[in-house]
Amino acid sequence: MGRQRRATTVRMARWSATHPWRAIGMWIVFVVVCVVVGGMAGTHKATSADTGVGESGRAGDIARQYGLVAPASENVLITAKSGALDQATAERAAAAVTAGMKGLKEVANVGAVMVSADKSAYLVPVEYKGDPKDASKHVDPIIKARKDVEKRFPTLRLEEMGDGSGAKGISEQIGKDLGQAELFSLPVTLIILMVAFGALLAAAVPVLLAITAVLGSVGLFGLASAVFPDPGSAANVIMMIGMAVGVDYSLFYVRREREERAKGLGKIDAIEVAAQTSGHAVVVSGFAVAVSMAGMYVAGDAIFSGLATAGIIVVLVAMLGSLTVLPALLAKLGNKIDRPRVPLLWRLTARQDREPRVWKAMLKPALNHPKATLAVSVLALVALALPTFGMKLQNTGIDDFPRSMPMMQTYDRMTAAFPNKHVSSEIYVVAPAGRNAEARAALEQAVARTGTSALFTHDTQPADIKASADGRAFRAKVTAPFGSTSKQAKDALKELRDTILPQTVGKVSGAEFAVAGETADNLDYAQHVKDKLPLVIGFVLLLTFVMMAFTFRSVVVALTAIAINLLSAMAAFGLLVAVFQHTWAEGLLDFTSNGTVIAWLPLFLFVVLFGLSMDYHVFVVSRIREAALTGMPTKKAVERGITGSAGVVTSAAIVMVSVFAVFATLSMMDMKQMGVGLAAAVLIDAIVVRIVVLPSLMVLLGHRNWWPSKMPRGVEDGPRHRMTDRPTVPTPLG
Repeated sequence: MGRQRRATTVRMARWSATHPWRAIGMWIVFVVVCVVVGGMAGTHKATSADTGVGESGRAGDIARQYGLVAPASENVLITAKSGALDQATAERAAAAVTAGMKGLKEVANVGAVMVSADKSAYLVPVEYKGDPKDASKHVDPIIKARKDVEKRFPTLRLEEMGDGSGAKGISEQIGKDLGQAELFSLPVTLIILMVAFGALLAAAVPVLLAITAVLGSVGLFGLASAVFPDPGSAANVIMMIGMAVGVDYSLFYVRREREERAKGLGKIDAIEVAAQTSGHAVVVSGFAVAVSMAGMYVAGDAIFSGLATAGIIVVLVAMLGSLTVLPALLAKLGNKIDRPRVPLLWRLTARQDREPRVWKAMLKPALNHPKATLAVSVLALVALALPTFGMKLQNTGIDDFPRSMPMMQTYDRMTAAFPNKHVSSEIYVVAPAGRNAEARAALEQAVARTGTSALFTHDTQPADIKASADGRAFRAKVTAPFGSTSKQAKDALKELRDTILPQTVGKVSGAEFAVAGETADNLDYAQHVKDKLPLVIGFVLLLTFVMMAFTFRSVVVALTAIAINLLSAMAAFGLLVAVFQHTWAEGLLDFTSNGTVIAWLPLFLFVVLFGLSMDYHVFVVSRIREAALTGMPTKKAVERGITGSAGVVTSAAIVMVSVFAVFATLSMMDMKQMGVGLAAAVLIDAIVVRIVVLPSLMVLLGHRNWWPSKMPRGVEDGPRHRMTDRPTVPTPLG
């Protein structure tokens, strides 16, 4: 099996290398077809029906079943640009907005004009027609109508905030952030690779492959989103992961091919050796990342399924490109890949036979004092991981978006003038047969009780209750005048769920109630992640163990890989908690802490970090195993394997850290936390784990590393067996 797989991979490389134009043409066609077909299919976005969990998810089911889904709404806010608001002018402007909105086909209803308690603001509420999830598609005529009125009243500020404008603003901010990430990540990556290779073309090839892999993956995800809808972050994940692994895989391959050419091998032979060694390591690590990401499917919700699908697609596409079009590019370029040379950098990188003194010096503690080195490094990682156990989970709410966004400045002005325009909680009640009136009366009583609580606004009336067509179900809204992720909002939800509703609607035998809304959605989703995280971790650990044991023919390698990478991931989690649950890094990273970590992030980060850690682990252990298979003693094999791979692993890690760090500078909290978590994990993994923890552990285990495989023994490991003539490397499946 192993031989067949090796031969297949090498044959792929040889065919591409001997038919370069065909291979390059096929790759271009593949990417173009993916982009075109994916664009024609469009990307299906996840809806609340896809993402709902817990009680809030059940509330959504009731709303859809009984036709009680709240319509999308918009609010036009009228304030003075400066000084006090002129009441007469504001009234005329409000009347003009009302008249303009009523004439739009996208508008179902325009509510009565509201005036703030201090008369500093007027508000015109507007309801959309059609499906609420399509509000952002129909907001432009409403924006135009508002702007037309604003032109007639130059002393007034007319702005809007609601479902349509909010979704549009968030989408524009995400697009702006992605553009910024692309603007910085590409040149930074290219510069790092130029330092690694000392030549422009050698640096450009990995970047080119990564970009085309990202483009093709975006198109393929468009097709896949019909089954696994986009939760809103798929494009970010594809770009972030695609640039990282696409460059990494190419870097491993190109570096090995250059090494073999420097030893005197011909162009095709060098490519074959690279395919047999680094190519196989790429396949194993690619499958390891994909298997790890597949763990997100265990969570059983649309957010993780969409992210898993996006990540798996881009990893497999990048892996495919490194095995097909990359050998073709290397064959076509030949020695020209080392042109144009950057004089100083070229002299530093071109000498393949120089002694890796820096890495040898860094490895000395692990090789000469493995017990002490392992103990100190593990204790340090455990200390870094300790904050993980105090992690608090919460999804971002509207109040967590950057205040630099125009929509958030409008939102702050609106909620300051109209506290009841904070995000509301929606109560859904289903009455038992024949007890409709009793259930409605109980809901009216519950709404009335919120009016006596300091945690709710006091302007909600029983008349706000909406009944389903058959009279069996009811919907009411109550509002806590606080940010949706604040402690007060959570306390209000707890009082509503645990006290008010059980003591009113709960007294009606057979009645069902559920509360939805942004605060409820966030808390329910955080609990959902906590419940699913152990299952996902168990799934990933089990599959990774099976794959690594089968790949390296070693139970010990599989167990140590899991232990090391688990410790690395936990350390990254601890750092994430230390940064974002506290305020010390707010000025450094330009954010305002809400004392929590994004609810979906730990599960997502775990599978991605575990996969990326396995990426480096496979590559490094493969080089160590190559040396061990020649009969070299474990200590020398570890030194040879790590010093021989340290340069390329470090370059790859720097590329990954740079790409992820760019995301840490973006404005959206989800991307910022993801960037910090991934960058920290890769940095810890490449420096502490690969240079300190892994070598010290492998030296301590000695020949036992490869159990139950039969390996030649070096002098330090015991009696020597016959040395093999040619190093062998692990194959993807054995």
